Amino acid sequence: MTTIVTDNCKGCRFTDCVAVCPVACFHYDDEMLYIDPDVCIDCSACIPECPVEAIYEIDNLPEDKMEWVEINAERAPDLPVIDEPMEALPGAEERKTELGF
Repeated sequence: MTTIVTDNCKGCRFTDCVAVCPVACFHYDDEMLYIDPDVCIDCSACIPECPVEAIYEIDNLPEDKMEWVEINAERAPDLPVIDEPMEALPGAEERKTELGF
C-alpha cells in the first residue's frame, strides 16, 4: 500500500506535504510532485497538508484517478527528491481557485 499524488497537483506543486514526510518519498518535476511507492511508509501525514486535495491513500483513490498509481511509480524514481518546501509554481493560487479550494 502507498500514498498517491494525483493531477490536482499539476500546475500547483504546493509543497506543504513535503515538510511532514518522515522518509523523503516525494520527487518533483516542472509541473508537480510524485511519491515513490518503494520509499513511502504510508503514514498519510501528507494528505491533510495538501491544499488542493491531490494526495490519497491508495484505498481511497477515486476510480477515475487510478492511472496515477502507475504514473507515480514510473516517474518518481527518475526525478530529484524534495525533502524541504519550495515555492509553489507561478499561477498555483489561481489553479487552486479553479479546482475549488
